[in-house]
Amino acid sequence: MSTRKWLTEPDEYVCTLPEETQRIAREELREDDNIRSQALASMRHWIMNNPRIVNCRLDAKFLLRFLRSKKFCVPQAQVALEQYLLLRQTFGVAFSNLDIRIPMMEELTDQGFILGCPNRDSQGRRIMIARPGVFDLYQYTNADMLRLTGIACETLLEDEENQIRGLVYFADGQGVGLSYLSLFTLKEAVRLVKNGERILPVRHKEVHGINVHPSMKFLCDFGTSLVSDKIKKRIKIYSDLNDFINNGNMDLELLPKEYGGSIPMSEMIASWKEELRKSHGLLLLHDQMCINENLFSAKEKEGAVSALKRGISGVHCGGEEDPLYGVTGNFRKLEVD
Repeated sequence: MSTRKWLTEPDEYVCTLPEETQRIAREELREDDNIRSQALASMRHWIMNNPRIVNCRLDAKFLLRFLRSKKFCVPQAQVALEQYLLLRQTFGVAFSNLDIRIPMMEELTDQGFILGCPNRDSQGRRIMIARPGVFDLYQYTNADMLRLTGIACETLLEDEENQIRGLVYFADGQGVGLSYLSLFTLKEAVRLVKNGERILPVRHKEVHGINVHPSMKFLCDFGTSLVSDKIKKRIKIYSDLNDFINNGNMDLELLPKEYGGSIPMSEMIASWKEELRKSHGLLLLHDQMCINENLFSAKEKEGAVSALKRGISGVHCGGEEDPLYGVTGNFRKLEVD
């Protein structure tokens, strides 16, 4: 047993999730009590003996983010966790000091730049709204944009329901024009999209976009070309709000009143800010997580796409028909013995 002090220590996981959520976890993620227990033990043993990881959370809720996002393929979850910690440390502008009390974070939240709707859809999923058009290019930087997005994602991922059921996104492109291309270089944009999909432990279930200006259509097409085929099939673009209302499949009551719902945007923002404040202390503790950068290649530290590909090469978790799909070899043997 390691004598090192970890950000959070290993805990005994007790499942308090509703039966319906547990059913989804079993059917979609191959999660049950036995698989979960063995996978958590494997992850903790690997972390404690990994010279690349200096400090990390070892509590179950945190590690289950990665296991669930990789359907309990332990080797893939390990790769994702390691790359997540590296990304946090080397790209701190987006992942460090996730403090909602920073004036610029408060201002952007008040403007409704990004927020989580308070209620869940018919499948129990939270909806995240993004309104990049309210982002003032002359007042804020791309670092502000990424930091607030990080605060939102990390807050939602602390909820196990969101880890299992995933998230739905609704984006309004009103006000976004060619000037927004100055926010990121082409290389930065590619790396953000690729790293975001492969490393961040989020289940992206649906993406709905409205009001995409014709001048930005090529950018949307380019962004879509960077994601996996699985995510491509979940993206739907509508010409405007009326097109979305008439042809979309989202329960409008879940959205702010300004988009066809019943709760005013201002009330949703107030509720969302309260949720962000509750996660504030934990998110700041994340800055104590640390990796040994000297043990990573230059490409890995840059977040290069080629390094992402190398990170998952050779990782195999067996077929999904295998009742122990996802569990590493040593624990598979423990089960059959």
